Amino acid sequence: MTRPVAVTVVGGGLAGCEAALQLARLGVATRLVEMRPVAATPVHHGDALAQIVCSNSLKSVEPSTASGVLKQELDAMGCRLLDAARACAVPAGSALAVDRDAFSAEVAARLAGAGVIVERGPVDSLPAREGHLWLVATGPLTSGPLVEELGNLTGRPALHFFDAIAPTVTLESLDLEQLYRAARYERGEADYLNAALDREQYETLVRELLAAEKAEVHAFDRTELFAGCQPVEEIAASGPKSLAFGPLRPVGLGDPRQDGRRPYAVVQLRQENREGTIYGLVGFQTRLKQGEQRRVLRLIPGMQDAEFVRYGQLHRNFYLDTPRCCAPDFSLLARPDVMVAGQMTGVEGYVESIASGLYTAWLAAARLRGLSLPALPRTTICGSLLGGFLFDTTTARLTPMNANFGLLPDLPEHIRAKRDRKLARGEAARRDLDLWLREPAVTDLLASLP
Repeated sequence: MTRPVAVTVVGGGLAGCEAALQLARLGVATRLVEMRPVAATPVHHGDALAQIVCSNSLKSVEPSTASGVLKQELDAMGCRLLDAARACAVPAGSALAVDRDAFSAEVAARLAGAGVIVERGPVDSLPAREGHLWLVATGPLTSGPLVEELGNLTGRPALHFFDAIAPTVTLESLDLEQLYRAARYERGEADYLNAALDREQYETLVRELLAAEKAEVHAFDRTELFAGCQPVEEIAASGPKSLAFGPLRPVGLGDPRQDGRRPYAVVQLRQENREGTIYGLVGFQTRLKQGEQRRVLRLIPGMQDAEFVRYGQLHRNFYLDTPRCCAPDFSLLARPDVMVAGQMTGVEGYVESIASGLYTAWLAAARLRGLSLPALPRTTICGSLLGGFLFDTTTARLTPMNANFGLLPDLPEHIRAKRDRKLARGEAARRDLDLWLREPAVTDLLASLP
């Protein structure tokens, strides 16, 4: 006999898919509802689950980075999507990057194998049902009716910011004689294509970026841009050298064709599929009109005949005022049977969204079993972000946040070298998470795992 669904996960993005897989792993009968293809979004294409629409990079795996430490924490907790990402990885130096299509197909296969019921169609309301939890992970592009429903339940208006996507080009359209392969500081393999710019070329690119015609975005204001993903033309507008010290910084990217000398600026391109046939422009999120993208970006050496398979664009992202409308277990204060996860809670980034989906799924499963999980240690990236930052009420408005070491408390001992301090923070996070995983409520929750 089929068990009644105990949790309905709304949203088939990274957070929703990780949550569904974790719930199934913990023995909870789970249904996943994704509105596409019945209803579309401005940036998604087709009906793929766990679809990645911005950069294909899940950032660094280095243990001296916050992103690397976060991955280590999630691995210790049995993260499903990181494992899937590694199965679909493409060369990206010290970063974990994926073939988008292969990754979506892998996640869909794992959901089917875990026995998760997948349904298609929009969810516009969240009616209460006995013995049932909603886990809403619809992301920054939540449909209008569901945003209205959440607003009615929380009694608070939606927050938002603007986010941008970078363009993608075909490898065969690039002039490889004008490009060189290298990874910054030779970390990992030489997996990036690099276009070296001299000062004149750089200044021409900046001038044309500023002069190019931009796509109109209603209610757009520069103050609403997310600082971690600003359009390249907005960065250029902040100062003549802002790109050279930002996404085009040449440090660690000496040109071997010029005896390893450092160019004035460097544009990097990262492989985006397993076959290595398409490459994305790193740091070139943009809201230029498509014709202007072709005109301006073809000024980059080696890209004069570039064929664009995806253009950059700007879109509006919705999120909740989490510290004022959610309990610490990410349930709505007004409706404890409705829990939320992913970017709509105020985390920013792929792996951060995965972490949110994982942890909220554990909280949901624990509640169904009558368990109360202890708070994640604040010395961990997960704990500092999901338990600390998102519930900080000292600021009037929540601003989305990536994983970073600035969220963590100071180390008890003074460590002079910056890299050594970061490594020590990672060690403390792994140690304290291991202790947390041995807490009685946590071991009870995980007792049935194989």
